[in-house]
Amino acid sequence: MKCKKKSKVFLVPYPAQGHVTPMLKLASLLVNHGINPIVIIPNFVKIDSKDVNISIMSISDGLRSRWTNNVFRSRFLRDRKVYGKLHAMSTRNDNSRSRRWNCCGVHVAGFWPAMLATYKLINSIPEMLHDGIISETGCPLHNDSICHSFDQPTIRPQDLPWLIGNPNARISRFKFWTRTMERTKTLKWLLINTFQDECHNNKDQNTTNFDTKILLPIGPLNTHVAIKNSSFWEEDLSCMNWLDKQVVNSVLYISFGSWVSPIGEAKVNSLALALEATKRPFIWVLGPLWRQGLQKSNLERISKQGKIVSWAPQMDVLQHEGVGCYLTHCGWNSTMEAIQSKKRLMCYPVAGDQFVNCAYIVQKWRIGVMIDGFGVKDLEGGLRKVMEDDGMSERISRLNEMTMGKVASCKAMDNLTTFLSSVRM
Repeated sequence: MKCKKKSKVFLVPYPAQGHVTPMLKLASLLVNHGINPIVIIPNFVKIDSKDVNISIMSISDGLRSRWTNNVFRSRFLRDRKVYGKLHAMSTRNDNSRSRRWNCCGVHVAGFWPAMLATYKLINSIPEMLHDGIISETGCPLHNDSICHSFDQPTIRPQDLPWLIGNPNARISRFKFWTRTMERTKTLKWLLINTFQDECHNNKDQNTTNFDTKILLPIGPLNTHVAIKNSSFWEEDLSCMNWLDKQVVNSVLYISFGSWVSPIGEAKVNSLALALEATKRPFIWVLGPLWRQGLQKSNLERISKQGKIVSWAPQMDVLQHEGVGCYLTHCGWNSTMEAIQSKKRLMCYPVAGDQFVNCAYIVQKWRIGVMIDGFGVKDLEGGLRKVMEDDGMSERISRLNEMTMGKVASCKAMDNLTTFLSSVRM
C-alpha cells in the first residue's frame, strides 16, 4: 500500500519572540493532527529544529548585523523574493521528482497572536478616521476614551497600539498596521491565540471586514502545548534554586518581556530604589541593555535582597509557589502565562497591544492593578492593593477556568480541527 504523504503547512511568524513562540506552539499542535509544519524564520532568529522538534528553515532577512535587534527594520515580510524561496523550500527533501507543485489556489490563513480586542481596535482605523477620532497619520484628535461596546474596557487615545516612540516612528507603525489590516481582507480564516469567550464578548455591530472571514479562537496556545528551548536567549536557571529558598507568595517577579526597549536609566534606578524600600525578595529580568543604566551602588545593594537575571524560565518561575505577584508589561503571552499560573499582576504597559491587555486585566477581569511609575509610593501602593485584595484570587481562578479549563480547551481544539478539515477538502 502506498503511504500517503503528510500535508505541508508553512508558518511565517513576525520575527519577534512574542510572535515566534505561539507560532511554534501552533506548529506543534499541527504535528499532532498529522500535518508536516515548516516554520520560516529570518537568519537572526536563532532557534534549532532539534531543540523544538519542529522543522525550521531560515531565509535571509536582509539585515546588517547591527540591525538585528530591530525587527521593524526587517525586510523579511515584505521581500518579494521570500515567495520564491518558499516555493524552493516546498520541494526540498522531496524524493518524488515527478511531483508537481500547484502554486495556484493555495490556502492562506492569518494567525493573530494576541487578543481579538486588539485586532478589532486596529481594524477600526477607517472608522476612527471617518469619525474624526484620529488624523491621517494616526494621531488622536481629542481626549475622549475609546470603547467599542458597552461591556468592554475603555482605551485612552494615547494608548493606541501605534503610538510608540517619536513622531516618525509612530507614523511608520501606523502605516505598518494599515497595510497589515489591508492584507487581512483577502483571508478566509483568521486563527486567534485567544479563548472562545473573548471572541464571543467582542461580537457586536462593529465587525468591518469580519463578514467574509472565519474567526477561529484556538488559544491560549500555552495551555495546549509546551515548547522547550523556544527562547531567543539563554535562560538563567539559577533563579529556580534561589526561589526554592523563599517564603510562599513572598517574591515579586519583574519582567518586561522580550521586545520592550529599555525604559531609561532614570526609571531603572528608580525601580531599584523602590525595590530596596519594599524589602521584598524579587527576581528581576534585566537584559544587558537595561542593566547598563543601573548604577553600580544600586545594583550591589539590591543584589543582596533579590535575584537579577538576563533571562528567566518564565513559566517555571510563575508556577513556583514562592512567587506572589508579577510586575509585567502586559504582553499577551505573559498575561496568559500569569493567568495559567494564577498570579496577581502589577501592570506597567509600555508599547503596542500592552495597553489594551492592561485595560482588560485592570478594568474587566480585575486581576491586577496598573502603576504609573516606579517610585517608592507607586510600587508599595501597587503591591498593597494587589496583595490585600481578598477577592482577587477567586477572580483569577474563575478566569483561569474560563480561559483554560476543560470546556474552553475542547472548544479551542474543535476550532482547530474545523479549520484543518476545511483546508484538507
